[in-house]
Amino acid sequence: MSDYYDVLGVSRDASAEDIKRAYRKLARKLHPDVTDDPEAGDRFKEVSQAYETLSNPDKRALYDRGGGQQPGAAGFGAGFGFSDIMDAFFGQGAGAGGRGPASRTQRGQDALIRVDVDLAEAAFGAERSIQVDTAVLCPTCKGTCCQPGTSPQTCDICHGQGQVQRVVRSLLGQVMTTAPCPTCHGFGTVLPSPCQECSGEGRVRARRPLTIRIPAGVDTGTRIQLAAQGEVGTAGGPPGDLYVEVHERPHPVFTRSGDDLHCTLEVPMTAAALGASIPLETLDGTEAVEVRPGAQPGEQVTLRARGVEHLRSTGRGDLVVTLEVRTPRDLDDEQESLLRRLAELRGEVRPAGTLQPAHQGVFSKLRDRFSGR
Repeated sequence: MSDYYDVLGVSRDASAEDIKRAYRKLARKLHPDVTDDPEAGDRFKEVSQAYETLSNPDKRALYDRGGGQQPGAAGFGAGFGFSDIMDAFFGQGAGAGGRGPASRTQRGQDALIRVDVDLAEAAFGAERSIQVDTAVLCPTCKGTCCQPGTSPQTCDICHGQGQVQRVVRSLLGQVMTTAPCPTCHGFGTVLPSPCQECSGEGRVRARRPLTIRIPAGVDTGTRIQLAAQGEVGTAGGPPGDLYVEVHERPHPVFTRSGDDLHCTLEVPMTAAALGASIPLETLDGTEAVEVRPGAQPGEQVTLRARGVEHLRSTGRGDLVVTLEVRTPRDLDDEQESLLRRLAELRGEVRPAGTLQPAHQGVFSKLRDRFSGR
């Protein structure tokens, strides 16, 4: 076993301060975190063993009498913590050095509310008046957190620092640690007379009116951000933001696909055969839907720019009208006679149905073309 005095590089009559100074110097040089020397770990352990023995008066006296200490009885990790390492490198505890007291004033949280809108409001935009249940500035203390006429006072325990320090003895000597003051909870001040209305928070919950502007083109799920309209922070801190999430109510006539609108228009059989101009009530008022002669069921007529306004650009979507041809029922004798006469004129008294294939492949089409079908 090496001589501990030689390990630390001090004489046998070295003082406790000389031993501590020598150890710190070697710890800075040999610690595994600061050197890549593969032998530094064993050397650091040896230095730590020597220091643990010689820094303790009783163990040093026993060592000087020849009692010594068994190798491995101490070393890296044996009574050697992170604070001790920091003390070896910097001469103070890891927690020393104050951050200063914490501020009672904090920014408020963001808030989210839902607003239901009609299709017309979503298409063209609207202005709505709503009630918001949120945190507002306390009307009694105005955010000071104290009863009127009083104010926060400096904490007697930490003297306004917001933290307290204590000295702990360790392997490397005395280590200074810090922690939030248990009396003022890190604020550095105490409230001798907290506001009774807000319980010392500087804010209370209340309902307040708010007018919001819903832009044209919003859809279900669109969120509108209103800066500084959220909850007021503690101790009169700045408010957070308010997010308004839009939910569009279903419309009895129109369905929406992006910025396009869709609807179904019933067309009498005669109008589909002869053609007609049929009025339709749209979001812009009454519009004429032009049905061409011979229109078929499922045929679509598009009214340009009669849909929803684009949210982030100019222009509007379209209104797509799907025709549903209505076959008459409960014909009277005269109507039935006229239809039979029409069928005779068209040779459709006993019409032979023509089957159309549901799907025809490319090769079938080529075969029919070359065979003259």
